[in-house]
Amino acid sequence: MTYDYEWLGPVMFIGALVLLSLGYPVAFSLGGVAIIFAILGVTLDVFDPIFLTAMPQRIFGIMANYTLLAIPYFIFMGSMLEKSGIAERLLETMGILLGRLRGGLALAVVLVGALLAATTGVVAATVVAMGLISLPIMLRYGYNKQLATGVIAASGTLGQIIPPSVVLVVLADQLGISVGDLFIGSVIPGLMMTAAFALHVLIVSFIKPELAPALPPEVRNIGRKALTKRIFQVMLPPLFLILLVLGSIFFGIATPTEAGAVGCAGAMILAAFNGELNLASLRQVCDNTLRITSMVIFILLGSTAFSLVFRGLEGDQFMFDILSNLPGGEVGFLAISMITVLILGFFIDFFEIAFIIVPLFVPVAQTLNIDLVWYGVILGANLQTSFLTPPFGFALFYLRGVAPPEVTTGDIYKGVIPFILLQLLVVILIVIFPGIVSFLPSLGG
Repeated sequence: MTYDYEWLGPVMFIGALVLLSLGYPVAFSLGGVAIIFAILGVTLDVFDPIFLTAMPQRIFGIMANYTLLAIPYFIFMGSMLEKSGIAERLLETMGILLGRLRGGLALAVVLVGALLAATTGVVAATVVAMGLISLPIMLRYGYNKQLATGVIAASGTLGQIIPPSVVLVVLADQLGISVGDLFIGSVIPGLMMTAAFALHVLIVSFIKPELAPALPPEVRNIGRKALTKRIFQVMLPPLFLILLVLGSIFFGIATPTEAGAVGCAGAMILAAFNGELNLASLRQVCDNTLRITSMVIFILLGSTAFSLVFRGLEGDQFMFDILSNLPGGEVGFLAISMITVLILGFFIDFFEIAFIIVPLFVPVAQTLNIDLVWYGVILGANLQTSFLTPPFGFALFYLRGVAPPEVTTGDIYKGVIPFILLQLLVVILIVIFPGIVSFLPSLGG
């Protein structure tokens, strides 16, 4: 390529981001930009059409990718568990168990958010379910609006970092690393996020008890026998499913894809156990799974066309030269890549970030000898933070859609600020202490 046309690659990248920010469908934005710049490049004699001959092989490679098969499995599992009413029953039971504590309901939301993250991994479903079920109850018993909305939105985003997470599956594929390693490496960071949220709730409840009062005795006292029955029927089955899915991955019994298939079967058994498995619910779950999986694959096809043309215009080399020569070396690269992902996460979904942005970072990370599992966990935690950050955090929109009229958007925005700071603190700790990520994978090695 001649020097005069080096700008084509960066302009192509910016053009794709502009179309995405305007709300055009992701797959068609990427594919359309690829076609336009391929024609422009051929016209200017700076793009070799032979690059496009690799497209069919890339498509067949995507179709044959065994790792990506885990995506529909985990989506199906999450959708089936959502239909089974597991979130509602878990929240009710946990609320009764912890209701005698100040802030007990908020603490129950955090713990249930972590459990749902480890079973469904679907942020939208978790936030909406907890917003519909727990927010009216928390407000009824005198909880502060900002604390209530903040803890629901934050706990709902735990599905980004706690495995099995579709986010981690996609990141592992784009980083070229094992999904199982990324799952195992994200366990301790996910638990740290959960513990930080829980500790915040307890401290706030202790300092300002009027913000999070305990439940009245008549609500929480249902009798020991009834409570024991609830625990066995409501809490143990999903815990067993978590152990079945994650345990089989962690101990090398099954691949993430195989474990996802087992999780689907387990979710259907749980739905049947709760009397929610019928033809109508199965049709809805399959439809949801097909829609989301098709969206992911179409985005992947569009991003493949985009990356081929981008590479043909030497845009990847342009970005590599910039990122690899940042001041500060590894620290400078980490700072810029994390800030980029955080800001883009305000505007576009994690699929777009994973398929467009992450491939640009991978060669630089490899050149700097950065552990890609560690880097993947940091990316996942960062994406989780962006889901929560005003004014465009997706979790905030999900909660706004189901919150009662007396809860304002300002209440939600203010409520999430302490949790954003806690998430950033955990991200910083992961960066400073890489052993947080590498400890569990090292046990298996």
